[in-house]
Amino acid sequence: MKIAFLTTDNREQFSDYDNPVPHFGTAPQALLDGFAKFPNEVEIHVISCTRRKMDTPEALAPNIRFHQLLVPHLGWGRTGFAGCGLAVRRLLCKLKPDVVHAQGTERDCAVSMMFAPCGPRLLTIHGHMARIAEIIDARPFSYYWLVKKLEAMAVRRADGVVAITNYTQGRLRDNARRTWVVPNAVDASFFEVNATGQGDLVICVASLSPWKRQMELIDAFDALPEEIRPQLVLLGVGEESGYGAEVVERLATRPWCSHPGAVNRQELKNWLRKAGLLILPSTEDNCPMVILEAMAAGVPVAASNIGGIPDLIEHGVTGLMFDPQDAKSIQGAVTRWQENPDETAAMAARAKQVAGQRFHPEVIARRHLEIYREALAQSGI
Repeated sequence: MKIAFLTTDNREQFSDYDNPVPHFGTAPQALLDGFAKFPNEVEIHVISCTRRKMDTPEALAPNIRFHQLLVPHLGWGRTGFAGCGLAVRRLLCKLKPDVVHAQGTERDCAVSMMFAPCGPRLLTIHGHMARIAEIIDARPFSYYWLVKKLEAMAVRRADGVVAITNYTQGRLRDNARRTWVVPNAVDASFFEVNATGQGDLVICVASLSPWKRQMELIDAFDALPEEIRPQLVLLGVGEESGYGAEVVERLATRPWCSHPGAVNRQELKNWLRKAGLLILPSTEDNCPMVILEAMAAGVPVAASNIGGIPDLIEHGVTGLMFDPQDAKSIQGAVTRWQENPDETAAMAARAKQVAGQRFHPEVIARRHLEIYREALAQSGI
């Protein structure tokens, strides 16, 4: 079975052109790691577009080939990624894959899927652009307004959508031809992290944005008694203006809270080793990778009871959930973690076991192979 796997090479997204090693989003990379375990069952062709030519290996694994397509600047956002779509189409005509599978709707991958001359054409939804556009009240023709339109078009054109949570499936049920619910895979190396659990350290891993609600989290911690208030570390990209700047400004008078900035995968593992709790107060989230990573590492998790998060953790069994709009609910989760260390340690141990059963790359890759076969059978190919 030959699969065309359309994804973003993050060297292009972050202008990291001198890096000789391709790197993809954490979820697509973990899925590719899983596919590498089945060399006799699947041949993967990873396809990524770039504005500048970079050093690129021909193979990422014995059964995974990599194709880098050079697309002029005009073929990107200003033309709705039409140049990327045409370049991918030309390659697909040569490869003749059995299935075309695009990862995400934020950039060019969804457009390239729509240009595909062969099928079945599948799409995985990672972040809900329509929901984010609603939250920030995106202006007409702004970035999120445009990707909202793109997302709706791609869902309608796809032969099937891989919904990584029941939340996604519910949002797409009326527009998608067919859906499957399969969670993201987690990088297997996170299972090797030995969390020691520093009792007074809470980490929040997310870009500084209105729907991640770091300011509201700081306010909730403000109201905790000073003698029991834990250290809070915000890890993630923060813009120099707007919401990110407001969050950083609040930290100036709060020595118990800090923002070291964005972290790479190894740095995140180091933070997880010493964290006592991962907290995520989002009002919009689908399948946040950091929850899966914390579960795999054995770190207790407290997160919002919204979006796809209830698919990932069971309250009181593998983690704690709270209402992100209610400061007392957030405080209650933190207090329960502080006052019941044996209970939360048991939750973290169960969560690690569940993560191995549900989110390991081999488990998720195997399920994708089943989906590809189902899609081929349905198409009659």
